[in-house]
Amino acid sequence: MTSDARVTSAIGHWAPRFVANGVALTDFEEVTAAITSWDDWCAAWSARAALHEQMGREALANKKFISAGEHLQRAGVYYHFGKFLFVHDVPQMKAAHMKAVACRNLALPHLLPHGERVEIPYEGKKLFGILRKPQGVKNPPVVVMACGLDSAKEETEAYERPFLERGMAILVFDGPGQGEGEYDFPIRGDYEVAVKAVIDYVMTRDDLDTSRIGLWGVSLGGYYAPRAAAFEKRIKACISLAGPFDWGAAFDSLPALTQEAFRVRSHCKTLDDARRNAGTLSMVGLAQNITCPIFILTGKLDRVVPWRDAERLANEVKGPVELLVIEDGNHIANNRAYRWRSQSADWMADQLGV
Repeated sequence: MTSDARVTSAIGHWAPRFVANGVALTDFEEVTAAITSWDDWCAAWSARAALHEQMGREALANKKFISAGEHLQRAGVYYHFGKFLFVHDVPQMKAAHMKAVACRNLALPHLLPHGERVEIPYEGKKLFGILRKPQGVKNPPVVVMACGLDSAKEETEAYERPFLERGMAILVFDGPGQGEGEYDFPIRGDYEVAVKAVIDYVMTRDDLDTSRIGLWGVSLGGYYAPRAAAFEKRIKACISLAGPFDWGAAFDSLPALTQEAFRVRSHCKTLDDARRNAGTLSMVGLAQNITCPIFILTGKLDRVVPWRDAERLANEVKGPVELLVIEDGNHIANNRAYRWRSQSADWMADQLGV
């Protein structure tokens, strides 16, 4: 049993998420059981990821492309979970992160449906995303996906699939302070700026129905998505999964690992500076500007974001709203994913006229 509180915290908060998003249960149990210090977390997950990466590369060499896609996709998720909160050693974190990116990029042509890495102009540089389109659908509607504080586009295969299966394209991207965007751009409260850049990019695609754009966000992305929907009227429907209403108000009760990740990805030197930046992530005075339909999810057992934040958002928006409160759900209700993943995709399909 580990004596490192950070390891205990990571396992306690995130175990259902790992398994729901592609980590084999036995791998999770074996890897975490062997970790006694948080300092060993990234290396342990990277070592297990390397086994899956090797199988993927062998499958590629043998032209077993479906198997290659599966193995490499899983390897990317494992590398991602090695780096996801490992912000106290940025060089080691970034090395694992680049392995995650490389593995998912290798997997993309062999996934069903396949994916395309895209570059989105943003503030003189670029944001990076992945576009996947449902097979056999010409000019599908598209769901733009905003990740959270410690998630990234290498983790989202399990989130993408229900939308793809229902005939919607997905464009998942790393925004400021997220994934590949975390090194160049700090976390910003006015996330609508990043979403505008992404929607502007979507409008350049002649293979998507640009009149039917949905927006989806998970965890801190569950704040980013409604925040953007308050400003960006090209969005026809929004899904908010366990997002905070006012991140500054929740900041002091967050797990220490989460606070530190927010500090680093805000490019702040001190926790006080990070706390001030957290205060800019707020829907106060803005929620009433959301007029598109919105689906809001929360779990009553959420120990990261108070479930009442979802209730407040639902009460303050002006458009049609569906609030799903899962009584025994943890953060993002990943322990009860079957209660909302297909249901929220069905809801979005209805809103976008699929």
